[in-house]
Amino acid sequence: MAAKDRMAVLSAMMEQGVIPVFYHPDVEVCVNVIQACANGGAKCIEFTNRGDFASHVFFDVTKHFVKADPSVIMGVGSIVDAPTAGIYIANGAKFIVGPLLNAEVGKVCNRRGVPYSPGCGSATEIGDAQELGCEIVKVFPGSSVGGPEFVKAVMGPMPWTRIMPTGGVEPTEESLRKWFGAGIVACGIGSNMITKKLLDAKDYKGIEENVRKTVQLIKTIRAELAAK
Repeated sequence: MAAKDRMAVLSAMMEQGVIPVFYHPDVEVCVNVIQACANGGAKCIEFTNRGDFASHVFFDVTKHFVKADPSVIMGVGSIVDAPTAGIYIANGAKFIVGPLLNAEVGKVCNRRGVPYSPGCGSATEIGDAQELGCEIVKVFPGSSVGGPEFVKAVMGPMPWTRIMPTGGVEPTEESLRKWFGAGIVACGIGSNMITKKLLDAKDYKGIEENVRKTVQLIKTIRAELAAK
């Protein structure tokens, strides 16, 4: 458990730079996709709370990785209320992500030492999230609230802010350079990286390669930015 405490999870999220965002109702498909992401260098995975009995799927998947690959860090996204956050934490979630900011979710996560990244769309919401103890705030939907220019605007007066956009981030050099150049610490990417075509074909090696390329690209971009 100590290896996956709050600070270790936050460090892992920022180090890998991209959080794969994924949901599927089939446990076997989830296991294969998540293992592919982990093999590609993204061990922190955001399983989205969507679909009937999603928490049951999450429980089975998380139990699998406790034995099969303990280095995998399972988080959950699309959390909008405290009871749901509590269910997923009890089922093994090591971080909680939401499309909106909910103070009660923040309290539950703080009490259990679990990172909470709420969705924020303004400087005020980001400030409110920080007041609740959120170390990494999610900007959502990333492209709709202003994209990299919004991040730059926030980082000016609030340079201590750690931002993770989801929605509008693509696993391309052009997109990632804009976002990381603006000052983000990580990003969430879903179907642009774990594509429907690869899923339908059950091409897990293809998913692994997509993730590996994205993780490496982020490392390269960060190194270049740090050298300037």
